[in-house]
Amino acid sequence: MKLTGAEIICECLLEQGVDTVFGYPGGAALNTYDALYKYSDKITHILTAHEQGASHAADGYARSTGKTGVVLTTSGPGATNIVTGIATANIDSIPIVAITANVTTDQLGRDSFQEVDIVDIVKPITKDSWLVETIEDLAPSIRRAFALAKSGRKGPVLIDVPKDITAQVTEYTPEPKAHRELIEIQNPGSIRRVQELIRNAKRPMIYAGGGIISANACKELQEFARLIDAPVCCSLMGLGTIPASDPLCIGNIGMHGGYETGMITAECDLMISCAARFSDRVAGDREKFGNQAKIVQLEIDDKEINKNVKVDEYILGDVKASLSALVIGLEQQSHPDWLSQIEVWKHKFDDVKPYEDEFPQAHDVIYAVNDLKKPEDIIATDVGQHQMWVAQYAKIERERTLLTSGGMGTMGFGMGAAIGAQVAHPERRVFLFTGDGSFHMNLNELVTMKSYNLPVIVLVMNNRVLGMVRQWQKLFYGSRFSQTDPHRATDFVKLANAFGVEGMRITRDEEIMPTLEKAIALNAPVVIDVQISPDENVLPMIPPGKTVDDIVTSM
Repeated sequence: MKLTGAEIICECLLEQGVDTVFGYPGGAALNTYDALYKYSDKITHILTAHEQGASHAADGYARSTGKTGVVLTTSGPGATNIVTGIATANIDSIPIVAITANVTTDQLGRDSFQEVDIVDIVKPITKDSWLVETIEDLAPSIRRAFALAKSGRKGPVLIDVPKDITAQVTEYTPEPKAHRELIEIQNPGSIRRVQELIRNAKRPMIYAGGGIISANACKELQEFARLIDAPVCCSLMGLGTIPASDPLCIGNIGMHGGYETGMITAECDLMISCAARFSDRVAGDREKFGNQAKIVQLEIDDKEINKNVKVDEYILGDVKASLSALVIGLEQQSHPDWLSQIEVWKHKFDDVKPYEDEFPQAHDVIYAVNDLKKPEDIIATDVGQHQMWVAQYAKIERERTLLTSGGMGTMGFGMGAAIGAQVAHPERRVFLFTGDGSFHMNLNELVTMKSYNLPVIVLVMNNRVLGMVRQWQKLFYGSRFSQTDPHRATDFVKLANAFGVEGMRITRDEEIMPTLEKAIALNAPVVIDVQISPDENVLPMIPPGKTVDDIVTSM
């Protein structure tokens, strides 16, 4: 059948199982948006306040569903405004397809109005990007983009479509969606060697990364952990791979992990890294990180092998396949003394009193949310102290229920991500933890929450400073608080009301639970201004480039 390029875009989206896209229209994208009008009964378009919000929403949609998120923009600034969102998805291996419009083909390269070479701009932060040069290439390009986003190590792909191509007409033939194939193990001989390391280990540990969630391998991870009787320490992206309530789940690892996770990495004799990157926030001093142990890396991306930490063995392939292969023929292991020692480490600092003053305490707010939310409910975060408090105190029981910018550390990520998750899961409750610094970055997306009546509960952990940077200034810069006390006068309750959103405030501990219960009962978007102390810090903390021997437990 004969279709315009714009109609082909819509048909190809339907081919790929897409029912929701996030974006913002503009002149070069008008043909595509006209087609979306005709397809509005099949494809829901969420209009955000800013293209960056749309890119983060597509990301949050993808993280919470496992599907590929889609963001549509116009040319020029519409395209460049999604660069931060693409970079955020790229480093966290989140599948997104960005379809940007551009000026007509005869105007390319002439510095035309709202022309930009977005293809080259995003090359370093995508799996691939390209310009669609003919209408005959349009459908194959879209199909290729979706296949690439989900293949191997997942990530974002961008295709740039000139306006005249969306207006041209060509023959369109539907094709079934290509299914993602499991990446087979590239070095199967390593399986037996790793099994032998497991049999000989007295103090094994598992370092679980976000790639386990990406590969839908949480069930396999949990079965493997139980079989080898090993504690599981999770990266920020790996939280949810094993329920927080599981006895083998030790929690967050790295700079703001617990003392026990630091000691596990320092005392284990076998470390099995599962789809994790050994980032600087986890490894600290990479020369000393786990150097007393045999290190095994399970990884899908060969460029990650030995990139940050030298390993003794590795299995290259889909982590789901690797974990499934490792359990075959492996006997049940038992390490009661090792697990008992870990219990001792957990209580090492029980006598250290938590920070207390006249303000509500961050951990008490998170504990209250733990009590009120269901296991399938979703927590999104921005970046800063509140993000680390969530990693330390939130009970993440299921995969894809914690959405956070791990690698890029993008302030402003949370608003869009919460929108994307709530659109994807209208039956669930989404809680967004943000700081006053992060909230100021993308608070304009409150209008999106209100326009679509998305019942996100936004908890602004308002300490009136840029808390995490200020904490580093206190520790490492002689308390010279340069530009981290901005003296902003924003009234978040009045601000929420201006957007038509309910605003609430918590100033005392006894207000935490009733305020949260009231917010949940409204079943509408709510902003809660939680006024915490500017002096409450995220502890414990292993300073950058250091080890657990240098852990900071008080300031």
